[in-house]
Amino acid sequence: MFISVVTPTYNRRPVLEKCLRALEQQVFDPQLITGYELVVVDDGSTDGTQAWLRQNAAEFPHVRLVERHHQGAAAARNHGVQVAEGDTIAFIDSDVLLPPGSMQAHAQALAQAYERLGDDRVFTAGRLIDTCDFEQPMAESAKLTDFSNAFFDTANLVIARHWLLTAGLFDTEFSQYGWEDLELGVRLKNLGVTMVKVPEAVGYHYHPPFTLDQIPKLIDQEIQRGRMGAIFYKKHPTREVRMMIQMTPLHQVLWGLLTVGGRLNETTMAPLLRWLIDQGKPALALELARIFLNWYTVQGVYAAYGELQREG
Repeated sequence: MFISVVTPTYNRRPVLEKCLRALEQQVFDPQLITGYELVVVDDGSTDGTQAWLRQNAAEFPHVRLVERHHQGAAAARNHGVQVAEGDTIAFIDSDVLLPPGSMQAHAQALAQAYERLGDDRVFTAGRLIDTCDFEQPMAESAKLTDFSNAFFDTANLVIARHWLLTAGLFDTEFSQYGWEDLELGVRLKNLGVTMVKVPEAVGYHYHPPFTLDQIPKLIDQEIQRGRMGAIFYKKHPTREVRMMIQMTPLHQVLWGLLTVGGRLNETTMAPLLRWLIDQGKPALALELARIFLNWYTVQGVYAAYGELQREG
């Protein structure tokens, strides 16, 4: 198989460098992976990413840089798939770092699944471990909070290219934060495409240590996630999607109770969060912050869905 790694990026130059160096250092059987390229789709970065890649092209022999105006992750991934030369697409986010054997693990699992099933109606999903250690991201141990059962999370997966084209690629109506990959996953599942989990294909998902300064952006992302979730449900009005986007009475009651009707919020919880950060526990502070962040998501999805219904 010829693997084209599609990596969209937007203003992530420092961690993108680590991501690409890790992808360049992949070790694999050339009889299994007969071709390998890294399609980096720069979605209009303003941090010098494009100039840096051009200046250091010799250090990244497998990289093909594709430059675009800023249109969002869905459009960037679509363009990457369209220009890719490989018959197999790996989606690796630009803040995800793979140890040297991860791509080989994907390829082996995919080949074994093809043989077992008798066709290629399958994709492999690697494991993700969150880390905020920029210097040694791969030193992070797996945590309970790293578990995910999401179907088609494009941070770390591999799939035959023609299934993406058959499904219609990513829906660019998802122009804000969230759900464009899982929505494509629903369409792939409807085509009978199945998922094989590959724990050995681990990826370390980097994000900076949590600080209070990040809260406004995180709140905005959850409101956007709510808006995109409403679009997701309008396209696929199923109980499964309602559960994914948290648009159920259960989620309203759960997050309403946990936030005491919104009284536990970014303002009232700030002293506790600041204390935890000062104690060297930013990850715990972020998990507690997710209580009110989820409340914003639930409020946002119901508000957005109400607007869609009024618009007809």
